[in-house]
Amino acid sequence: MSVLVASTIAECRSALARLRTGRRVGFVPTMGALHEGHLSLVDLAARHADVVVLSVFVNPSQFARGEDFERYPRDLERDVRLAAERGVALVFAPEPAEMYPEPLLATVTMRGLTDDFEGAHRPGHFDGVLTIVTKLFHVVAPDVAVFGQKDAQQAAAIRRMVADLDFPVEIVVGPTIREPDGLALSSRNAFLTPGDRREALALREALGRAETLARSGVQDAERLLDAMHEELSAHSAIAVDYVALVERDSFRPVSRLSGPSVAAIAARVGETRLIDNVVLEPHER
Repeated sequence: MSVLVASTIAECRSALARLRTGRRVGFVPTMGALHEGHLSLVDLAARHADVVVLSVFVNPSQFARGEDFERYPRDLERDVRLAAERGVALVFAPEPAEMYPEPLLATVTMRGLTDDFEGAHRPGHFDGVLTIVTKLFHVVAPDVAVFGQKDAQQAAAIRRMVADLDFPVEIVVGPTIREPDGLALSSRNAFLTPGDRREALALREALGRAETLARSGVQDAERLLDAMHEELSAHSAIAVDYVALVERDSFRPVSRLSGPSVAAIAARVGETRLIDNVVLEPHER
């Protein structure tokens, strides 16, 4: 199946004017280096819309100084091919100068929900994420936009931004897609050495312990957090940034499971920073 590729805002809007007529538009924002996790979001968007648009943009404003912006994997030709095979109608792949022709004087900032966890460990990250998502929403004007659960705090922040600022877009969050051994798919997995790759499974194993305890009726956050820390501490190659148990929508820490909560981990495995999470529901004993 052929796919249109636009590199400028004007080209994207022109293509959408032709594609949109009488159709519902679904949008999947990505930074490229597509894997099955991204493509599962395309499939989900297709179930909610008639036309799917995918963006490929490695957004410099969400990378802090010293992070991996320069070495972040890029292969637009492969991304376009995979998108076409999955039925994407339009790929919007701008250069940074197209999205940021001048330094921005106006940006999107959020308080509270983004202060801790990823926000604390990556200063300015969420300002960059929310600002580029806002710009992309203005360019694409989707009816529905799809994000992944793996970036749980990001998904919560985008849901809140859309509600607070009255964006006319439905937000859908797709489940985390994993390798057969449980490792969450991530473009950054390409940076893992074979040894690091084996060690990285500890993140999923730690989350799995929390899931098992929650299913058995454990609701005390301290017990769940201790179990995850214990699993991670057995792996000397893993440097933990945080282990958290938070309310799914507000990302405020919880003391007990009383509703849908996110058990989240961020850690460095060798030179690579990974995040993962699972949603826990309270179970009665």
